[in-house]
Amino acid sequence: MANCIWFFISILGVICLIPIHFLSVEHLKLQEKYGKEKGDKIAKILGMISGWGFFIFLFGIWISPQPRFTIPFFQDLAIVIPIINLSIPLFHLIVSILLIILGAWFAIAGVKEVTLKVAETHKPEKVITTGIYSRIRHPQYFGTIVVHVGFSLLLSSLYSLLSTPLIIFYNYITSWKEEKELIKEFGKEYEEYKKKVPMLYPKLRRERKR
Repeated sequence: MANCIWFFISILGVICLIPIHFLSVEHLKLQEKYGKEKGDKIAKILGMISGWGFFIFLFGIWISPQPRFTIPFFQDLAIVIPIINLSIPLFHLIVSILLIILGAWFAIAGVKEVTLKVAETHKPEKVITTGIYSRIRHPQYFGTIVVHVGFSLLLSSLYSLLSTPLIIFYNYITSWKEEKELIKEFGKEYEEYKKKVPMLYPKLRRERKR
């Protein structure tokens, strides 16, 4: 258990970031308290702390010492990386690469549509409904969940895989909070968007124009 301390520190770090992220998206409240310029600056700093902090702790969850697991498909076939003495079951490798590519595509597509600045600060100038946002409201968060499962498989990290419900919860609760603030900022326009597009899973079919 002592070897897993970095894993539990990373888990605790993810949990501690939730209130920071919540505060970072309360743009109107921060502007009212500190003024528009200072409020936006505070929101941006908090957003960058929670955003980059999450990925640092997520990386810690993946690579921290922990029990390994093997899915019993072609388990005798493996790729060995001698430099770090890591053996990756071939089935894990194939599935994980597919998941990582899929998740990265959703995340990158989301950032490209809103720009990196908006992705970091969570402060769009308007409701984005085009591109990937016509299919899913939070493509970066969906992509993060998929990539998490992919890296957990790639590294055969048992505790990392078992922490997936927490990663899903983190992304759900932050999405919920962001949308609560977006409704305050954009009102009915965002509420109508919510009715048409799923939050954390992609809509496979496009709506037919009447």
